Amino acid sequence: MVTAGDSERIVFPGLRIYKEDIVNCDVKMVIEEGVAVVRLNRPEAANALNSLVLTRLLETFEGLRDNMAVRGIVITGEGKHFCAGADIGEMAKMDDMAAKGFAETGQRLMFAIEGIGKPVIAAVNGHAAGGGLELALACDFIVAAESAVFAAPEVRLGIIPGFGGTQRLSRLIGKARAKELIYTGQGINARVACAIGLVNRIFPDGALLDGAVDLMKDICSHSSIALRLAKEVIDTGSEIDLTNACNIELDAFAFCFNSDDRKEGISAFLEKRRPNFTGK
Repeated sequence: MVTAGDSERIVFPGLRIYKEDIVNCDVKMVIEEGVAVVRLNRPEAANALNSLVLTRLLETFEGLRDNMAVRGIVITGEGKHFCAGADIGEMAKMDDMAAKGFAETGQRLMFAIEGIGKPVIAAVNGHAAGGGLELALACDFIVAAESAVFAAPEVRLGIIPGFGGTQRLSRLIGKARAKELIYTGQGINARVACAIGLVNRIFPDGALLDGAVDLMKDICSHSSIALRLAKEVIDTGSEIDLTNACNIELDAFAFCFNSDDRKEGISAFLEKRRPNFTGK
């Protein structure tokens, strides 16, 4: 598990700070053994997403994209909640143009997470509502604590999801289930979320981050080239017809055979040893 200790923390790309400097930061991060754990750090506001937090998250993920020391990412929330959604106090002051700009920043963040080229897991502790649910949906998959709750309550405020939630939720769990969640605004628990395909795994409350980080470390033990290509092919192929999707897979499969990782992986299998992948 990633713990406080003396591990070096990175809050913004290029700006390195340590434990005593991160108490009031809205986003904090620790990197350990190639896994970056990104935490929303506004527990007093249930980790709500305001414009500043969205921008900081965007900068963080843009920095992680090019950080070769990071092979996988886990995002979670500090305190009792993953993320309660967009900051309603800030939204109350917006007109339509300001709201559009706010949503555009949110969508840029979600696309940055999806397009990072590395595995990303959302470790949902407590509530993932509204923009928090949309943040989790932008990750490759979601693991949750037993006490986690998922909701898309925007209609109760007279609005709809704006960070891509209407599209990603329906693609993940189907249109009918997505419409039910969005139309009713009602929350569902982790067990129901797992049953409908929103959540992949459930961990005891006290073991969520341990479980998510261990899972990511296992994923990152494989070839980073193969992981990147698998991510691209799955994401791209899911939006097009099967024939063209399989052609994309065919090209990516062949591309793997140019890599040192492919040679190492097959050699290690034949020699009955653990592979030593280099990402080349």
